[in-house]
Amino acid sequence: MPRSNRPRRALSGKAGSGKAGSGKAGSGKAAKPGAKHGPVPELDLERARTGIARRESAPDGEWMVRSITAGRAEKTYICPGCSTAVLPGVAHLVVWSEDHLFGAAAGLAERRHWHSNCWTSRSYRYR
Repeated sequence: MPRSNRPRRALSGKAGSGKAGSGKAGSGKAAKPGAKHGPVPELDLERARTGIARRESAPDGEWMVRSITAGRAEKTYICPGCSTAVLPGVAHLVVWSEDHLFGAAAGLAERRHWHSNCWTSRSYRYR
């Protein structure tokens, strides 16, 4: 008797299992990867790369930083570091305060779009 936590073998692998007379032989069911749960969706690498925000500590507080790739940058923003436009099609960072005075939701509402170089060079202002 098979153990309940082990997957059962495919019917095509057992020739003398006694189930040949059940009328289901040749029913077209072949063991395909992902066939049990439908087709396997293709991984969206663009979304996987940009979907997670990272936490950064700086002299001015805790910040959540999410990178936006050039393909996902669709609007024009003003970078607070250099006061110039972050144009559509330019990879940049979205930054918000994690330790905002009025809570995390207020920090998220005040998120800003920075050029990558402006964000990395801003630490020189705090020396």
